[in-house]
Amino acid sequence: MISLVRDRTPRARVGGDGRLVALAAVTAVVFGALSIVGGLLVFATLGIVGLFAVCAYRPVFAPYIYLVTLPFLAGIERGALVPMARPNEALLAVLLAGACFGGVLRYLRGDAVRLRLRPMDMPLAGLVLLATVWPIASMMLRGQTPLGSDFAAVLPMCKLAALFVLVRMTVRTDAQLLRCARLIVWPGAVVAVVAILQTLNVGPVLDLLAGWWSTDSGGLSSRGTTTLGSSIATGDYVIMCLSLVICCSLRGLFARREALVTGFVLGAGVLAAGQFSTWIAAAVAVVVILRRIPQLRRSAVRFLPVVGVAVLVGAPAFLGRMSDFSEGFTVPRSWLGRWDNITHFYVPRLDEFGFFLGVSPDSVLVAPETWRELIYLESGYLQFLWVGGLPLLVAFGWLSVSVLTATSRLRTRQDATGAYATTLEITWWVILVLSIIDIHLVLRGSGDLLFVLLAVVSGRCTRDRS
Repeated sequence: MISLVRDRTPRARVGGDGRLVALAAVTAVVFGALSIVGGLLVFATLGIVGLFAVCAYRPVFAPYIYLVTLPFLAGIERGALVPMARPNEALLAVLLAGACFGGVLRYLRGDAVRLRLRPMDMPLAGLVLLATVWPIASMMLRGQTPLGSDFAAVLPMCKLAALFVLVRMTVRTDAQLLRCARLIVWPGAVVAVVAILQTLNVGPVLDLLAGWWSTDSGGLSSRGTTTLGSSIATGDYVIMCLSLVICCSLRGLFARREALVTGFVLGAGVLAAGQFSTWIAAAVAVVVILRRIPQLRRSAVRFLPVVGVAVLVGAPAFLGRMSDFSEGFTVPRSWLGRWDNITHFYVPRLDEFGFFLGVSPDSVLVAPETWRELIYLESGYLQFLWVGGLPLLVAFGWLSVSVLTATSRLRTRQDATGAYATTLEITWWVILVLSIIDIHLVLRGSGDLLFVLLAVVSGRCTRDRS
């Protein structure tokens, strides 16, 4: 891939970089708040110019700023603050533009440009093309005219691909990887705290969430939708952060106190998400962690008191969801609705070669009933068939083989790269299992984190093989 910066970040500047990143993030939030409250376009313009300049000066600040603000901006509805976009999407566009501008200036200055293809690049490029270009082309080949909603449906994958390229080109050193890990974990811990307070019915938290962030069908107080606006996305995000904490702490990258605090909060947040799929994901993650990290099995008993307290903190949401079974249901009540939607609205349209070529990039259907407006396809593997048919499903399988192969080579490393590789392996197994019941690959927030992990691991797998 093309490198926008040289690997020449001195250790003496780590503290200064952290202060600059914090200042840039605070600047983004302050200017955004001023533009919201006062409606003053000038503040938003100054904020955009400032972020652009910071990223042009140090392109690595772009992923820093995006990661620290991601879980708080991704859940705000599209069009609420920025026309036709979510705030995190607009922020990414500004950061990416600044980083690219800085890269062009460095290229004109004579800095070396390195372009290298890694083993994971081709499978990932195939998945992106078959999830964006192919669905539109397939509709045209079948004599259908794509609508605006069809084009809008492929934009999330385009955003994730852009984020992948940004991280690959800018995050180069171990110090930068460790900084990114902290910028992922600590905001994730804040999200977990919000989930806990939300399920405990803390009034100010509920009012704040109701005013700015969308929620899923579970309501505000029964599940931890948090600032991501989705309990499923919250669960995935928290589990990924918790996995990264474990992998970093076992390699001595996080201090013991830091690991205990963040691990405790994130562990409680897993229960507070209030999603059965999150708890299944946690079980899958535990199995993979214990298999890949044998030393953790021997020391797991020491963490039981912390785990017990975390369970008590997150218990209200768990007990609330378990009430479904007390009402006579053998499976979660929401799963019955999912199955009904799949069998009545989606599977019939996948017949007659729909499963081979795909149906449409947009899987959201207009409901025929009056009590609801839209119907969502809640199955990851069927989503692949609906959007891109068998070619897209095969591309996902190809990428899965490539990811698991790369992580198997890198997970034994005792540095930040090894921590990211192990976290990616845990996350990918979770996606493979949970894609049976939902599309977890491109969820808001957690999908962004997944592509950050892909960017880090993919940029280092060839180096180890050689």
